[in-house]
Amino acid sequence: MSRALEVKDLRYRYHDGKEALRGITFSVQEGECLGVIGPNGAGKSTILLHLNGLLPETLIDPPSVYVMGEPVSSGTVLSIHRKVGLLFQDPDDQLFCPTVFEDVAFGPRQYGLSEDEVRAVVEESLHRVGLPGFERRSPHHLSGGEKQRVCLAGVLACRPEILVLDEPTSDLDPRGKRELKALLKTLAATKVVASHDLELVLELCSRTIVLDEGVIVADGPTGEILADEPFMLAHGLEKPHSLLHRHPHGS
Repeated sequence: MSRALEVKDLRYRYHDGKEALRGITFSVQEGECLGVIGPNGAGKSTILLHLNGLLPETLIDPPSVYVMGEPVSSGTVLSIHRKVGLLFQDPDDQLFCPTVFEDVAFGPRQYGLSEDEVRAVVEESLHRVGLPGFERRSPHHLSGGEKQRVCLAGVLACRPEILVLDEPTSDLDPRGKRELKALLKTLAATKVVASHDLELVLELCSRTIVLDEGVIVADGPTGEILADEPFMLAHGLEKPHSLLHRHPHGS
């Protein structure tokens, strides 16, 4: 199995000089679902923005990020955007058109599809996220869960090979969380999920990396890491409720 993503010694400073990422190295295999967890300010969102070249500092030489073997650089960033679909934490950062159809169609239109092809892709993508017939609706009149699914439809419409999700359940009620979780399980793409929703990470991600103060402090099987209560507490996290009655090694 080949590597979908490779990150090598990734470093990043905020404009105020604070070091956000301090030599991050990890890889993700094709078809894998990787969880990224850590306390607030650990650098989770910053890593995700590097994965498709949204931060200009990513586009340097030598490159630190590779997507399907291709370096993320100023010369490759447009093709990288097609390969890596990013779902932002706040749907309102991603929705800017008057109708659901226009929002979902925006990406495919950038890639030169005909209007017939665009219509077909929009219809298929809305169907995949459980919102058939929503084309004429206004995104700003939808519930939080519906907005998040419209955003996901817009990402899926671009046919990315890798899905990068930043806190996908943060504004969802319990039903919305369940529906999104079930939907994400059906998507075969390689996935990277940064989340404080540790039940989501436990259910979706076979492997997890833990970030704290810009470094990776753990990388391994999700169940083992999340079940280690002393380790989780030491890094500002809590053992998920579903694991509270289990011991780290199943004993």
